[in-house]
Amino acid sequence: MAKILIVDDERAIRNTLREILEYEDYLVEDVDNGIDGLELIKNKDFDLVLCDIKMNKMDGMEVLGEGLALKPDLPFIMISGHGTIETAVEASKKGAYDFISKPPDLNRLLITVRNALERGNLVTETKVLKRKVSKVREILGNSPAIGKIKDTISRVAPTDARVLVTGANGSGKELVARWLHEKSNRSNAPLIEVNCAAIPSELIESELFGHEKGSFTSAVKQRIGKFEQATGGTLFLDEIGDMSHSAQAKVLRALQENKITRVGGEKEIEVDVRVIAATNKDLLKEIENGNFRMDLYHRLSVILIHVPPLTERKDDIPIIAQSFCEEICNEYGMPVKKFSDGAIEALKSLPWTGNIRELRNMVERLIILSDKVITEGDVRTFANPSGPETPVTFNGSPSHSSPQLQTPNFDQFASFQEYKDNAEKEYIKYKLEKNNWNVSKTADDIDIQRSHLYSKIEKYGLKRTSE
Repeated sequence: MAKILIVDDERAIRNTLREILEYEDYLVEDVDNGIDGLELIKNKDFDLVLCDIKMNKMDGMEVLGEGLALKPDLPFIMISGHGTIETAVEASKKGAYDFISKPPDLNRLLITVRNALERGNLVTETKVLKRKVSKVREILGNSPAIGKIKDTISRVAPTDARVLVTGANGSGKELVARWLHEKSNRSNAPLIEVNCAAIPSELIESELFGHEKGSFTSAVKQRIGKFEQATGGTLFLDEIGDMSHSAQAKVLRALQENKITRVGGEKEIEVDVRVIAATNKDLLKEIENGNFRMDLYHRLSVILIHVPPLTERKDDIPIIAQSFCEEICNEYGMPVKKFSDGAIEALKSLPWTGNIRELRNMVERLIILSDKVITEGDVRTFANPSGPETPVTFNGSPSHSSPQLQTPNFDQFASFQEYKDNAEKEYIKYKLEKNNWNVSKTADDIDIQRSHLYSKIEKYGLKRTSE
């Protein structure tokens, strides 16, 4: 049941509001001055405050300002017998949810109270959900390299120093950036991420700096760029090595002057942003090849953090794999599975070209396809289930007992399309055999229509081998 506080120096108004609100099953407290009202706001939890503007001892606008300083999410509805547009605008600017004139209209009062309470609930729920969604995964591992990264983050995060994170795809560069933000003084402000490789070069400037309406053909309205969105917080520029020269020049200027100009605009806009960049490229080589600006590199690389590939810290694989296992099992609502010692050793012997990202996918596959304890045989069987029939051992030598994928002979394919067709054929063949040639089940399994699957079977001449 919602609790409402009434702050008004007119007894008749307080009694009327209390009677109306209690009839609607709200819990109501009232006081006749702002000082007592603030004391109650400080010591009790209210869902809404109805506050008069003109009062003795303390003006209602002061109560509004100090009340929101104590409880920023507490909705205030301001009431006044001298209601003007100017007063309503001033109240809104100071954070009031709404403004009602005296004597209050019953229906409008109740609707406004209900809407304000619903908004308060939504704000609370949104904050809870944001905390759940934005919970940053721990950087797992006890290797010296990971210890050095954690120590660097602890030292650097509280400062505004720019950081350049390097490492292979899937190694965890984004996680390092998130922890730099999480441990910084900007953690309450947004972390805005931009994948420079995923945005076409002709759109990257609009994405970063925004654009004005009519600045180009499809600019039908003004757009706020990522630099402005990240003001007060952190801007994470992922795959910075793929940024166009034109965008590099503008980013350099933004870092030098803390000012940006929207595409098609003339006004300079001040921004307060900490920039963290990441790349899987050797930027020094990119500079030599003329693909990256040296001055921008030196602006970004105040602090350098290198995230090593998983193959250089294989002793971290057990703790990472078990953490992923617990996380995925909880997501699926199933009992947490365990890895046998043999399974861990088998995981450690894999090449891990996809690093942490590949390991997570592997663990998810093993959870789905294995029993309560994931064994060495499971790892060898499901390490790469869509590979060719001739298996290899984990050290690369041929084997007839461990079905891991060999690297295909790419020279046998005359074109990319031929390679794709071959991969599709082998994948469908594997799925059909796994499902005992049940076409309906296989179609559901690979998420295509049954008629489409029949067409693929006919196209590739797939036939069930007689037993």
